[in-house]
Amino acid sequence: MSAAIVLVDIRNAESTGRRNIVNKTNVINHASLNVRRDKNRNAPYAAPRPITIFSSYPTRPMILSRKIGARLILLAATVAAMFTTQDAPAQPRLDPVADDAWRFSAGLGVFSRPRYPGSGDAQTVAVPLVTANYGRYFLGGTPGAGFPFGVGFNLIQNDAWRFGVALGGELAKPRKESDAPILRGWGDISETALGSVFAAYTYEWLTVRGFLVSDIGGNDQGTRIAVDLEGRYLVNERLVLTAGPGVTWANGKYTQTFYGINAQQSLIAGVAPYRAGSGVNTLRFSVGAQYQLNAQWGLGASVAVAWLQGDAERSPITEDKTQTTYGIFASYRF
Repeated sequence: MSAAIVLVDIRNAESTGRRNIVNKTNVINHASLNVRRDKNRNAPYAAPRPITIFSSYPTRPMILSRKIGARLILLAATVAAMFTTQDAPAQPRLDPVADDAWRFSAGLGVFSRPRYPGSGDAQTVAVPLVTANYGRYFLGGTPGAGFPFGVGFNLIQNDAWRFGVALGGELAKPRKESDAPILRGWGDISETALGSVFAAYTYEWLTVRGFLVSDIGGNDQGTRIAVDLEGRYLVNERLVLTAGPGVTWANGKYTQTFYGINAQQSLIAGVAPYRAGSGVNTLRFSVGAQYQLNAQWGLGASVAVAWLQGDAERSPITEDKTQTTYGIFASYRF
């Protein structure tokens, strides 16, 4: 028993010695620090070096701070995972990777439309529906821009607003001299390069959209401004119905090219010249339906009835002031 007591006393002495050494070391370090401060009191200021104080065991505040820091790191990792999960494409605006990824859509539409603006005859055309999107950029179909094909950029793109610019044109001549007897000998109205500024605002089920499109190719096809209202009704998770009115204003150059008769055309056709000026060109009402078969395939149908107004309605070229366009389409997204 006495040997055990001696052994304990030796260990206590060793432990006390180590504590004294550590305490003396700390005192020496602090003393050295004070000496350096006294020596450098008149020297230019320099940022002090960090002092590391060693301890044989962590104190409770240090343990708590480590636990809190670990929980904060875990929380940050969890939040980051929420925005980088594989389900993020369902919310593309929250996923910067999805916004910067290529998205493609390809399809085909079959439409019946007037042979030319003001025509009483209809023609059936097949229209390719091809669109490529990369973030704010788009190529191919240009919904809302005022022409069916082009390239553009969305300056603003969020849940409520869409504002952008586009360059493009028609896929075919808007009018041929063979479309009606009165047009023979007048020559065709050729395709031209068009520039557009467009915008849309959505609030719940209602969307207001508009565009200004102008001829930048120098073919006297003028400028048009259109505004449409569209209401959306979600029948179920796959079927969406849309409907709403619209109006288009056209300047004098556009109206004269498509509805006017100049002196040379008057002599060829044997009709009086007709000067068409600017003003409201059409009033319209459109309905549509879109059905999503699955994540990739979609079907749709649309009907639009437009009523010519002003000089366009009174023009000798106009055969029918009611212009009807309808069609069906299918598209595949990948």
